[in-house]
This record gives sequence, structure tokens and C-alpha cells, in this order.
Amino acid sequence: MKKRVLSIVLAGVLAVASLAGCGGSAQKEKTIKIAASATPHAEILEQAKPVLEKQGIKLEITVFDDYVLPMTVVESGELDANYAVHVPYLESFNEEQGTHLVNAGGIHYEPFGIYPGTKTTLDEVADGDTIAIPNDTTNEARALLLLQDNGLIKLKDGAGLTATVNDIVENPQNLKLQELEAAQVARVRSEVAYVVLNGNYALAAGLSVGKDSIAYESSTSTAAKTYVNIIAVKSGNENNAEIKALVDVLKSDEIKKFITEQYDGAVVPFE
Repeated sequence: MKKRVLSIVLAGVLAVASLAGCGGSAQKEKTIKIAASATPHAEILEQAKPVLEKQGIKLEITVFDDYVLPMTVVESGELDANYAVHVPYLESFNEEQGTHLVNAGGIHYEPFGIYPGTKTTLDEVADGDTIAIPNDTTNEARALLLLQDNGLIKLKDGAGLTATVNDIVENPQNLKLQELEAAQVARVRSEVAYVVLNGNYALAAGLSVGKDSIAYESSTSTAAKTYVNIIAVKSGNENNAEIKALVDVLKSDEIKKFITEQYDGAVVPFE
């Protein structure tokens, strides 16, 4: 009888331990470590956090104020993903740096805009005025195309999304283009006639593309659609279950609604 009782007790203990083990495993949280620009990327990710938590995924966001370092830490494996860049920049970075980063999903795009510096309209443009633009390969091309669309310069045929200042064939106002790291452009507004800003850096400077820009890219333009901001990961990780869950949440109706209501057209969900 004692042996039988002991066997029953041991069986009960093992059953409880087994259930506890299963519960602990089910509750084990997975983590995505992601790089982001402060605005709007980190803000959008903060909205995704509680949704992912319900799926057992913890989102750890590290904010960077440049484009290069977030790419290198994803390549090295220090972080899992980067939400701050578009495909042309990713492709250019891979080519120049020998990295192996890929697009796991497009989330939003940010219309480029021409913003006032010391002058408030393009009607005021004068001979020799200075315009500050981003200096990285893809964003400089985008800025130049916007200036061309507004009649300030003309690029050689075929320059397109690889245009540089060397591709300018007509500059009737002898404009001086001051090439700066993208994060620095907004900071020289008081020193130049105009600035051309990425959407996230315009937001960081307290500017609205709808209210403050002199001109901006159409939402249907090739440039706007080409420069969709993506979740960048190291090749091979794009099919990771947690990364797929992150992309799904960021493309959900809930997050789209937040983007639309929060950013006044400066950030547009990508369909």
C-alpha cells in the first residue's frame, strides 16, 4: 500500500512539473532588437510594441541619428533589423560596403520636400542662392529630381535615381548646392535660401510637408514609391517568424491609422 501511495504521489509531482514546464515554455518571450530613426520610425515601432507583446514578442528599439551605423550593426548581428532606410539606399550600401542586407517588407514612404531657409517661396530665388541637400547617393538624387521638377535645375537625360550634382546640365540661377549629411540639412536653414529634406528629418525639425514645404513629391510619383521605407535584415533572416510578425503588425490597419492621423501627410502607409 505504501509503495502504491508513493507511486501516486510521484506521478502527481511529475505531472505538475510537466505542466509547469509547458507553461514556462509557452510564456517564454522572444525578442527583436531593431534600429530606427527617432522620427517617425521609433514612434511607429512604439505603437507596434504592445501588439507584438500579445504575440509573445518583445521589441527592443535603439534610436540612431545616422544611416550608416544601423546597417553595420544589423550586418554584424548585434541587432536583428533596421527600420530607417529605403531599398535604393540598401542596395547602394550593400554594393559599397560588401554587406548582405535585404528587404523584409515595405512599411511607409516619406515625401521629400523643399523647405524655406531664408526665403519662403521659389519666386524669390536669385542668382547664386544656396540650397542644402543630403549628400548620400540615393537621397541626393531624389533631392535633385525634386529641384528639377520645380524648374530650378536640369539634369542630363537618363540621370534618374542615380543623379549627382555632376549630372546638372542647366543651372540658370547659378545655384550653389551645399551637400550635407542628411541629419545636418535642417540645421542650416537659417544660413541658406532653401533646404531639401527627407520626411523623417523634416518631422524631427518640427516641419510638416503639408503645411511648411514649398514643394514636395506627389504620392503617386515614381520617386515616392521607389523610396519606400523598409525593414532591413541580414540575408537569410527575412523569413524569420518574428520578423514576419513585425512586418505584419506594421502593415496592419491599426498602425496605418496611426501613421495617417499622426503625420499630416509627411508619412504615408505603403500599400
